[in-house]
Amino acid sequence: MRRKKYSLRSIAKSLHRSVSTISDELKRNAVNNAYHPIKAQQKSYVRRKNAKYQGKKIAAHDQLRKFVEEKLMDDQSPQAIAGRIRKKEKHLPSVSKESIYRYIQSPYGRNIEIHRQQKRPRKRSRGVKLQKLDGRVFIDKRPQYINKRTRGGHAEADFIVSGKSGHGILLVVVDRKMRTTFLERILVITIRQVHKAFLFRHHKKLEKLFGIKIYFCHPYHSWEKGAVENVNKYIRKDIPKGSDLSRYSKKFIVSVEKKLNRRSMKCLDYATPQEMLDACRKRKNRSAALKSKKGECSD
Repeated sequence: MRRKKYSLRSIAKSLHRSVSTISDELKRNAVNNAYHPIKAQQKSYVRRKNAKYQGKKIAAHDQLRKFVEEKLMDDQSPQAIAGRIRKKEKHLPSVSKESIYRYIQSPYGRNIEIHRQQKRPRKRSRGVKLQKLDGRVFIDKRPQYINKRTRGGHAEADFIVSGKSGHGILLVVVDRKMRTTFLERILVITIRQVHKAFLFRHHKKLEKLFGIKIYFCHPYHSWEKGAVENVNKYIRKDIPKGSDLSRYSKKFIVSVEKKLNRRSMKCLDYATPQEMLDACRKRKNRSAALKSKKGECSD
């Protein structure tokens, strides 16, 4: 039909298929811009035969397979896993993110594919009418050096709120440079208490108590705190939207925090937030030790 100059739409209608299916078939199996049914059948046979070997590179290497599966079941992305192996786990054979995707889709990775395809129930957020706060300073007034993420200690914070019938909120704090996440569950009883926390109503007291400066995002500009918003997305894999946060134990919240901090991240050159925090602590300890020695020498 194609040789007789029939349009894709006409062919699709005649064969009771979609236009995209016909288009894909022609692109996939055409030889020298011409479609030959026998050759198309041969190419299809070869693809099915090769499909058996998808993922074999990872499956054949026991240590690599265990590492990849462990990270996938920990909800890390194929890109992050491939980057981590290339940059940090050099004792393992290098694999691309495409190889990991093929492994997931192969017979070897069926359990992983099922885990990754688990759908979480989604609920629409209840419209909370935000009230104006006195004395708040917006994020565009923040010093420019903070935007460069060159120093630790500058953080983004947000709240995750329980579902309609639940109690409790989760405070999420993410360091902008090291991407280390800290979680704290706060048990509240009334909607009024939730609103107060959600609005950071006592921000002036917090600034005075901790000697810090708090900057606010503009209303409905969640991208202005992209680091913590990204972390919230990962938290939702373990704490679905609409959950009652009071039902989650402190131990479980700590396990979620640890999981977030052991993720390899491209922006950290595939190190983990926990590794960045540990390295920072070591540098501070060395610096304190050197100052102590200098003090002893001067005495």
